[in-house]
Amino acid sequence: MAFSPEKRAGTLSGILFVAIFAAAATYIAGLAPIHKLGLSPLVIGIVMGIFYANTLHNKLPTAWESGITFSGKKILRFAIVIYGFRITFQQIMEVGAEGFLVSLIMLSTTFVLGTWLGSKIFGMEKDTSMLTASGASVCGAAAVLATEPVLKAEEHKTAIAVSMVVLFGTISMFLYPVLYTAIIEHATGFLHMTAREFGIYVGGTIHEVAQVVAVPASIPNAPVEMANSAVIVKMTRVIMIAPMLIILGLYLSYQAKKDGGEGADVKLVIPWFAVYFIGVAAFNSFHLVPESIVNNINIVDTFLLTMAMTALGMGTRFAKFKGLGLAPVYTALGMFIWLVIGGFTVTKLVCGII
Repeated sequence: MAFSPEKRAGTLSGILFVAIFAAAATYIAGLAPIHKLGLSPLVIGIVMGIFYANTLHNKLPTAWESGITFSGKKILRFAIVIYGFRITFQQIMEVGAEGFLVSLIMLSTTFVLGTWLGSKIFGMEKDTSMLTASGASVCGAAAVLATEPVLKAEEHKTAIAVSMVVLFGTISMFLYPVLYTAIIEHATGFLHMTAREFGIYVGGTIHEVAQVVAVPASIPNAPVEMANSAVIVKMTRVIMIAPMLIILGLYLSYQAKKDGGEGADVKLVIPWFAVYFIGVAAFNSFHLVPESIVNNINIVDTFLLTMAMTALGMGTRFAKFKGLGLAPVYTALGMFIWLVIGGFTVTKLVCGII
């Protein structure tokens, strides 16, 4: 046990060590040049963690490892639960059936496509494929973090998935404003989108919440409706991570039982933290907690997620990446093309029908 009498001091020291790294990552992410790039503290944290894992790992007491593991497992689950304070069901209702359908279609198709491409076409392990797919289909690094406990994946697989989210999410953040100002805004017919439609498109296809916010902000004189639609659709995708993880848990249990034979004793995998996440979002929808307190909770939650990401980075050794080659890049590229082109088509069709 992490907090048994003989391990307690080492665990607390390890947690404090991770917290110091997370504080540094938060500070760096707040610097103007980094903030402009849309890099969240979570991403900075995992980079710092990976640097530590491959340079200074052997210089610190092994007793601290239990605290690092605790940060990457227990603190992670708690942070995902209180992530629900960022969402209300009213926000989801506000964007209407179009935003909900686009989110649902893009999440499900991207996850299936990414898992299939990674495991069947490019020869990656299924865990790595699913983690990469969850990051692209839901909400970037936070989705990868939430999926990792369900798959019980190793830290380096999580790091691979997050790196793909960073790469193609950053490309999206610069590509979408160019597409809008150069083509979409002035086009006629199928290629034209209203500000609201483009907002739904952005929210339904870009990886990170911060990147979704950055796109309308990068477009000169972008209507407020564009930014509002983008963020609300994105948050709709975020809350969909809970049912996605529950379905994934049921699928893994079924698959394990099937592979183990009729007599196999297989424990049903239900990610309860995802259920609690929905409960927190439902509670937040009643607005019983003052907005100022909710904002502070979200600040603390971001820090806890940064700690979890940093801890996962600390368990990532470059040696574990050998043999993967460019398979993760090809997989993420395939999903990226689908998100950009397929997402545009899906948004136009859904908004045209409803």
